[in-house]
Amino acid sequence: RPPATPEGMALAYGSLVLMALLPIFFGALRSVSCAKSKNSSEMPETITSRDAARFPIVASCTLLGLYLFFKIFSQEYINLLLSMYFFVLGILALSHTISPMMNRFFPANFPNKQYQLLFTQGSGESKEEIVNYEFDTKDLVCLALSSVVGVWYLLRKHWIANNLFGLAFSLNGVELLHLNNVSTGCILLGGLFIYDVFWVFGTNVMVTVAKSFEAPIKLVFPQDLLEKGLDADNFAMLGLGDIVIPGIFIALLLRFDISLKKNTHTYFYTSFVAYIFGLGLTIFIMHIFKHAQPALLYLVPACIGFPLLVALAKGEVTEMFSYESSAEILPHTPRLTHFPTVSGSPASLADSMQQKLSCPRRRRQQSPSAM
Repeated sequence: RPPATPEGMALAYGSLVLMALLPIFFGALRSVSCAKSKNSSEMPETITSRDAARFPIVASCTLLGLYLFFKIFSQEYINLLLSMYFFVLGILALSHTISPMMNRFFPANFPNKQYQLLFTQGSGESKEEIVNYEFDTKDLVCLALSSVVGVWYLLRKHWIANNLFGLAFSLNGVELLHLNNVSTGCILLGGLFIYDVFWVFGTNVMVTVAKSFEAPIKLVFPQDLLEKGLDADNFAMLGLGDIVIPGIFIALLLRFDISLKKNTHTYFYTSFVAYIFGLGLTIFIMHIFKHAQPALLYLVPACIGFPLLVALAKGEVTEMFSYESSAEILPHTPRLTHFPTVSGSPASLADSMQQKLSCPRRRRQQSPSAM
């Protein structure tokens, strides 16, 4: 295929950066509201240090398993199955994402009825709730709108529909997955730093899976949009893991800022700027060497290093590392027993978000099972 023009590349890379920043910024803000929820059933999932240490190992096993699946079985049938799975999950994620915004467009006299979907097991004293899903008419409207995007994605696999689902997954991931402290964040990001570098530079596994996986696990933008319009097909891509993993650390620093009660968001803005710097450096290096780059190689040092330097300058290193999100803002937060497993292409964000997809509202799913 002909090489992309400088203008097309600039538009594609600039759009990817903007799309990466939106779910991090708004997801971090929504994570604060989610953290302050007083209803225990609405609490987010919390990643502990133990979870963070196991994360790269489980991620590597999942990534290698996907790679072998694509090598052994027909790619067409695997992607068909995954498309159906992400069709359902994408509709739920997008519905949850647009729900707060759509509520502003409903008139005050809108007939908003309440519904409950209850599924139980057993009877009498041994009766156990499997699903207790509460929703209202407004939720159904959001679900219908999201279903239109879902059908569009299922039938056409258009890059815009892919990005709508990808943005929804990213925002939900940043909002609903919480690190309990900065030390856990450093363990998680450090482990995935090694994971990303190994699987991108050491093998072709990461790149092969990312290109073979026809699911909204990455954001894409055409570099030939100016020449071919919406039918363009020469895509630049960014894995959702490169958004969600740094994003949950940035969201943690926002909650740390709030805990200081100084009415400033110094660490949040510092880490946010650090993310922009790291992602920009990734794109620059990729453009110079013409080779796929592990984004976490540049994002992790930036997102950890910049806030740490600010903490050193302000003399708040002790406060930063002693801050416990679960103790101050998230009392009784349940421990995470299942978590996304692929950083560069986090298809398994799905498993983590299925149980807690609608944190700020009233939906809940009980009896979560570990992976």
